[in-house]
Amino acid sequence: MFEKILIANRGEIALRVLRACRELGIKVVAVHSEADTEAKYVKLADESVCIGPAASAQSYLNIPAIISAAEVTDAEAIHPGYGFLSENADFAERVEQSGFVFIGPRPETIRLMGDKISAKNTMKAAGVPCVPGSDGPLPEDSREIIKTARSIGYPVIIKASGGGGGRGMRVVHTGAALLNAVAMTRAEAQAAFGNATVYMEKFLENPRHIEIQVMADQYGHAVYLGERDCSMQRRHQKVVEEAPALGIDRKQITSIGERCAKACRKIGYRGAGTFEFLYEDGEFYFIEMNTRVQVEHTVTELVTGIDIVQAQIRVAASEKLRFSQRDIVMRGHAIECRINAEDPFKFTPSPGQITNWHAPGGPGVRVDSHVYNGYRVPSHYDSMIGKLIVHGDTREQAIRRMRIALSEMDVAGIKTNIPLHQELMLDTRFIEGKISIHYLEERLDDLIGVKSAQ
Repeated sequence: MFEKILIANRGEIALRVLRACRELGIKVVAVHSEADTEAKYVKLADESVCIGPAASAQSYLNIPAIISAAEVTDAEAIHPGYGFLSENADFAERVEQSGFVFIGPRPETIRLMGDKISAKNTMKAAGVPCVPGSDGPLPEDSREIIKTARSIGYPVIIKASGGGGGRGMRVVHTGAALLNAVAMTRAEAQAAFGNATVYMEKFLENPRHIEIQVMADQYGHAVYLGERDCSMQRRHQKVVEEAPALGIDRKQITSIGERCAKACRKIGYRGAGTFEFLYEDGEFYFIEMNTRVQVEHTVTELVTGIDIVQAQIRVAASEKLRFSQRDIVMRGHAIECRINAEDPFKFTPSPGQITNWHAPGGPGVRVDSHVYNGYRVPSHYDSMIGKLIVHGDTREQAIRRMRIALSEMDVAGIKTNIPLHQELMLDTRFIEGKISIHYLEERLDDLIGVKSAQ
């Protein structure tokens, strides 16, 4: 096992990894920007290194500064968390070339699955069902693009091969809008990802977003840890996540989970990962794989009892998985609400000083957050300030516990999206499990109208 790990991230995930390390008896190095000097995880770490100004490009995305921090503190491994450099194959490669262990998949695996086209082709070869679409990148020939769209059938969605985080996508409903949409997506992809390659898929009208959590070691062992439903989204960004998914036959989950584990073994995957699917009319369609720990890993931890972050660390330290597929049993139901520093209905960021912070408690309640009373939320980063997670014996109990926990949570000095979550936990369609990835945006139109009238 490692003696010292550097955490190349910030916010709640930095604190989450720190706690996992402390439980394993591992010392922690926290790197931070000038804006995060007073962060809780910085104070709790055994050592801390300031790696640059507030701007992410000069700090949390500054690869030489992170490598230097690992060198001067004699860290043995680097945990990238999520976001920032977590799925950057060049970073993973630099980490390993510098003599450290990257707590995640091998660089070549990140590259393979980071390119959406190669990922899709790899999954097809492994027997994982994919969304109907182009066989590869869209060509320059306009006639071929039009022909491809007609063969798939409208509506279609144009996607950036190197995209992620909900960016680099454009839905096309008619042939008249097709070529302009392709050109615009290419331009955006080049600007955002440095890669103008795009491809085309069938746009599913009302799918759910279901993902399969996997864990694999370097010895060819791979398991799936059940599924999560992440359909409650706004602009492709998840808002509420839960496990297990309501209304999907367990035999079907077993079938798709086994295919995901098989795919991991086929590509030599190492560490934690998530296969993301669209689910419509009883069918799963692979869309991408995230080669890192997910924000919503917490709900899987609560229903399986597996500490995913600790498992990541153990696998990176060349240990074998400590559990097999038969050990994975889903118990009860878990729900996560992402707590953001933003207007609950306008979604404008709300940085500033927290003048009161009271986290809820009680049976089955978990709060993952790096903030505290008096903490100043910086304006330079993502607005998420924490995650509220609950677990119950049933989904109904979990929803009730979430309602109570939200009512107890008090954050003053800034605006948060807690009022939005309170609305969602009372929403009839959510309670019945009759939502798709488009539902929240449709519901928000109604909520914003009501709030404006008030």
